[in-house]
Amino acid sequence: MIELSIPGKGDLFLEHVVFDVNGTLAVDGVLCEGVEERLAELANLLKIHMLTADTHGGQAAIDAQLGITAVRMRQGNEREQKATYVERLGVDRVVAVGNGGNDAGMLQTAAVGIAVLGQEGLNVEALQAAGVVAGSSVDALDLLLKPKRLIASLRR
Repeated sequence: MIELSIPGKGDLFLEHVVFDVNGTLAVDGVLCEGVEERLAELANLLKIHMLTADTHGGQAAIDAQLGITAVRMRQGNEREQKATYVERLGVDRVVAVGNGGNDAGMLQTAAVGIAVLGQEGLNVEALQAAGVVAGSSVDALDLLLKPKRLIASLRR
């Protein structure tokens, strides 16, 4: 669990992190450098969830590399599917991380939404739905591993 006391916003008790895979943790179906090690460290604090449409067809290899099985989204309504997934976990206990238009719902629904500006870019709707923008997947993971950075960004 990650406990955050955010001035002007209140206390958060985060138990889950939900990641989009392609464009967020991976580029062109391959994990970004530094992600595997940070996810292993983060697994000591939060339950890790990965959601994917498996755009590049390489999710099985990523699952094997990380030892985590991603939830595959059905084609169509991915935005709503991802938001519903976050709701089922309990929105007040979830941080969501993504970059695409289909991530906007989960970024807005979660207690904390982190939009990632990576090599695939950042969808404007995802940007507007998030509470924080990170410059890369590694930066997003470091916000969670060093939560005082997150507090500094979220305080009002």
